[in-house]
Amino acid sequence: MSVFTERVGLAAQALRDLFPETPLQENDYLSKKTGARIFLKREDLTPVRSYKLRGAFNFMRKVIANGAGTEGFVCASAGNHAQGFAYACRHFSREGVVFMPVTTPQQKIDKTKLFGGEWIKIRLVGDFFEDCYSAATDFAETSHALMVPPFDHSDIIEGQATVAHELVSQLGAELEGATVILPVGGGGLAAGISSFLQEERIDTRFVFAEPAGAPSLERSLSSGKRMKLPQVDNFVDGAAVAEIGREPFKSLKRFSPQDVRLIPENRLCSTMIEMLNVEGVVLEPAGALAIDALKDFSRKEIRGRTIIAVVSGGNFDFERLPDVKERSLRFEGLKKYFIFRFPQRPGALRDFLDLLGPDDDITRFEYLKKSARNFGSVLIGIETKDRRNFSILRKRFDEAGWGYQDITDDETIANLLI
Repeated sequence: MSVFTERVGLAAQALRDLFPETPLQENDYLSKKTGARIFLKREDLTPVRSYKLRGAFNFMRKVIANGAGTEGFVCASAGNHAQGFAYACRHFSREGVVFMPVTTPQQKIDKTKLFGGEWIKIRLVGDFFEDCYSAATDFAETSHALMVPPFDHSDIIEGQATVAHELVSQLGAELEGATVILPVGGGGLAAGISSFLQEERIDTRFVFAEPAGAPSLERSLSSGKRMKLPQVDNFVDGAAVAEIGREPFKSLKRFSPQDVRLIPENRLCSTMIEMLNVEGVVLEPAGALAIDALKDFSRKEIRGRTIIAVVSGGNFDFERLPDVKERSLRFEGLKKYFIFRFPQRPGALRDFLDLLGPDDDITRFEYLKKSARNFGSVLIGIETKDRRNFSILRKRFDEAGWGYQDITDDETIANLLI
């Protein structure tokens, strides 16, 4: 047994004071769909609905055991790390200050307060996370409170590795030859699990699922060194990290860029909707990354294999559901947006409506501007029940002489108008 695995074992034992092992569930629906044996490691079922509690708890546990942390703790987060941090502060009866951007949804503020109780204070600073993080760092220096990082620390990685410790006890010999799909943001979870199973000499294949709009691990592996992305798509907010952590990358740099699957954000939305409708499982975007990565494997490639997908979190704000459904429909090809050159004459709208089929529905109709004296530009959203209906519609539009442009996949125009 290595020093690392021994420490992870101690962390796992200490965690039992907070919650039992999270379930490892064989999922019949995904297994039948893929032809493989699909197991879900349900980190969305911790007390804070994410794995982040593990790392924050382990960090504080070791600091307190060494006689430090008497001045309290501080973190900067608007998401799962804040909630795990708050829960740990309450457990240890230590004061903690959470810095969040002013733009943080009230739901996340309220949940963090709930988990931390009287031991937590929340400070809203700045419009962007960078401002918030800077304020937290300044506070830590002046107050002597200890900063608890979200992923870039060996004790955080050690805490997240307790997921792998549980996998060994839950699946045993069946882990040999299995594929483990790990979501990646800052890299703490991926580094911890992959390192533990490797040091336990368990023959597993690792696949890393990363948002296509925030491929910090993939870019770093391709370059051979940590790369900071100039910009990221923040939709997968639990994993939208511009730069992989320094400590996690020390472990993950042994892997190949081909081990990373870049998950399209709109496709991810379809997976979230599918899991909600079919399985009744509520997932946040980052929590669905590993499940969505199954779509990148052919049935022939994984038939009969054992695959473990780590479900990292279920803190989903249902106010985001309309956007998730919209993105899902667009990915599935069931909803499109067009700009039409609409004639300014009586009966024009009726002529247009007559071209629609019984399964086609207009979900948006908005005049943008009057392009000329006799024509106007109109934004029209159309939703249908079968993606093949759009081929029929285009043919009808062309035959009727309508001028139009499909802007569904034009990111620049769509972001401005839709």
